[in-house]
Amino acid sequence: MTAAHHIHSMQPLFAVVDESTIAALVDRFYAAVRQDERLGPVFDAAIAPDAWPIHLTKMYAFWSSVMLSTGRYKGNPVVVHQGVDGLAPELFGHWLELFEAAALELFVPSIAQEFAVRARRIAESLKLALFFRPNQPWTDDLRDRPPLDA
Repeated sequence: MTAAHHIHSMQPLFAVVDESTIAALVDRFYAAVRQDERLGPVFDAAIAPDAWPIHLTKMYAFWSSVMLSTGRYKGNPVVVHQGVDGLAPELFGHWLELFEAAALELFVPSIAQEFAVRARRIAESLKLALFFRPNQPWTDDLRDRPPLDA
């Protein structure tokens, strides 16, 4: 835990993954995304201000399905992301940096790492589905990033 995190929150890190801690992570992450100079404009163009509650609810269900195997998420991320203007392969690594930072701020290291492993698989899979072309080289496999440094 960083000193800054401890000073700001004064709360222990989450040691369990449940619906409430997933919601806390999703909220923290997307608050950072919306303020980010690179990702903020992409999300602002794709999600209207009044549509954010719907998006966040979908993301709670998505991460619940990923981490708790609840099956709550019903959707097709590839199709949804195909229509996003400004989405580029290099943004996926930056997305992961923000997601992993939020996970480390909120969870004990072992759980933050589990979120990171799954997020990296998801990001790489989505990036491949959206941008892979057989005649072009593919670099920067997001699954190969080093383990989180708590």
